[in-house]
Amino acid sequence: MALETKIYQKENNTNIVKLLKDSIKDIYNSRFLSKQLAVRDIKAQYRQSFLGIIWAFITPLTTAFVWIFLNLTGTIRLTDTGIPYPVYAFSGTLLWSIIKEAIDAPMSSTTAAKGLLSKINFPKEALLVSGIYKLLFNSLVKIIILLVFLVVFGVGFHSSLLLFPFAFLGAILFGTTIGLFITPIGMLYNDIKKIISLGLGFLMYATPVVYAIPKEGLMKTLMELNPFTPIISTTRAFIVGQSPEYLAYYGWVLAVCIPLLVVGLLLYRISIPILVERMSA
Repeated sequence: MALETKIYQKENNTNIVKLLKDSIKDIYNSRFLSKQLAVRDIKAQYRQSFLGIIWAFITPLTTAFVWIFLNLTGTIRLTDTGIPYPVYAFSGTLLWSIIKEAIDAPMSSTTAAKGLLSKINFPKEALLVSGIYKLLFNSLVKIIILLVFLVVFGVGFHSSLLLFPFAFLGAILFGTTIGLFITPIGMLYNDIKKIISLGLGFLMYATPVVYAIPKEGLMKTLMELNPFTPIISTTRAFIVGQSPEYLAYYGWVLAVCIPLLVVGLLLYRISIPILVERMSA
């Protein structure tokens, strides 16, 4: 019986347009696989956890409660936020956790599938989409709690909430774009994930997450230049019915993210097969 011979060839990495078309095509064709991977990971994430899905919002809640406690006891004095501070702090920490998870999602999903990547040939972009599915699921739980905060603390619902889904997707776009550039390096060196986590921990305090931008000083300049600031501020403004102060900057950040997302997808498509081959050697 004659054996069938298959010859596998690497993609032609010089044709950028073809690479991009193939990447988009694979994202579309692997939508069912992406969903199945996401469902599998979500079930595994909460199956052996006593608190289950509650862990999805424990981190932003505890971070917010620490700052609320410090503010109420007078341990720290914060600039007036224009809305009840518990809503300001929780919405900020919630949005920060979503952006942070969006940054981490591409690398986490790809790293977790190392064994699968070396054994089965399938569209690698399915891992990116499955990571976004998981992020959307976890974020939905957090947003429900945030809506409760709006009612309990008297902020209520405003017409600007209709714009929140678009700002929310913009935050995911922003985080995912950063994550795509980090992923290839992070798969080579485990320290990268720890460095990014540590860096984001410091960066949070240069972003209006738990306190407003100061009226003057060096911190005011740093916070206004920080590209995370318009993402957090604009999305929060749509949630609570305030006028977005950095809407133009927000638009510029997202406009830059779109071409960078394309570059990130190309980088991911080119680098992941090479990295898988290197790790399997």
